[in-house]
Amino acid sequence: MKDPNPENGTEQVVPVHSSDEARVLLGPLDSNARLIRQLFGVNVLARDGSLRLLGGDAGVDAVRAVFDWGLEGMRAGRGVATADVARRLREANGGNGGVEVPTAPELAMARAAPRRGHVRPRTPGQERYVAALQQHDLVFGVGPAGTGKTFLAVAAAVEALKAGAVRRLVLARPAVEAGEKLGFLPGDFEAKVHPYLQPLYDSLQDLLDPRTYERYLESEVVEVCPIAYMRGRTLNDAFIILDEAQNTTVPQMMMFLTRMGEGSRMVVTGDPSQVDLPRNVRSGLADALVRFRGVDGICISELHRSDVVRHPLVQRILEAYDGAPSA
Repeated sequence: MKDPNPENGTEQVVPVHSSDEARVLLGPLDSNARLIRQLFGVNVLARDGSLRLLGGDAGVDAVRAVFDWGLEGMRAGRGVATADVARRLREANGGNGGVEVPTAPELAMARAAPRRGHVRPRTPGQERYVAALQQHDLVFGVGPAGTGKTFLAVAAAVEALKAGAVRRLVLARPAVEAGEKLGFLPGDFEAKVHPYLQPLYDSLQDLLDPRTYERYLESEVVEVCPIAYMRGRTLNDAFIILDEAQNTTVPQMMMFLTRMGEGSRMVVTGDPSQVDLPRNVRSGLADALVRFRGVDGICISELHRSDVVRHPLVQRILEAYDGAPSA
């Protein structure tokens, strides 16, 4: 739809089907909207389930073409990320037009990691994963150790919290040794389960300065807990992450997923090759990957060995364990 306006230029209306579509096109914290103003002199307004483009004819047409491309890709199930939209915008302007603009995944997570500097995807698989985190309210991130499943999810959660998109973070893990082995550890229950939750604390400490880290935990803006503590709760306006999900049972997975409340986003991460459950117990993650594949609004993002970003030896270690069994 194009409406000429002699005072303000041309206006075109781009219908969007969901807030997720608008979020990918506009970028985190409206980063792409700012880029559009810089490159094309076009203003983008989100109104009544649509994006309104206002500016000169050529600029509006160029932005509309990029938005149409992005929407077509998202609706066809292709992994379109905010970074892809930003790249197309710069290409449509013949390069970057002299404007130095970081990629969207970098923008989305740059403020989240004062100790690490900019956090950005480092492999194509991670780029698809970050795109899924931006586009969907429920994402399953599965893959081998070292692919950044948990760290990128926590980084996205911290950014959503700082941007005001959610009010709190809830990070959960199953304590698979919650039976006899755990009983031999010293201390009360909190002390016994803390070692199982330590990887989540580690990610938070990497992403937050010490003062903010302590403040978030003390005020319960960030909550780290065993999955058993989730029963009976409804979590509204929260970013919820379940780590090591391969060690949940099917009933635990169902219980966890149904905690999702209004305005919440959820990420489930795990490695199906590292199940520590008894042999006769089906993994809740394996079951969920079968149940939810192809379900509208739910994304399964798979990472592979080529996405490992730990020490270079980690890939070789994984390959060695996949080879012939030891004598």
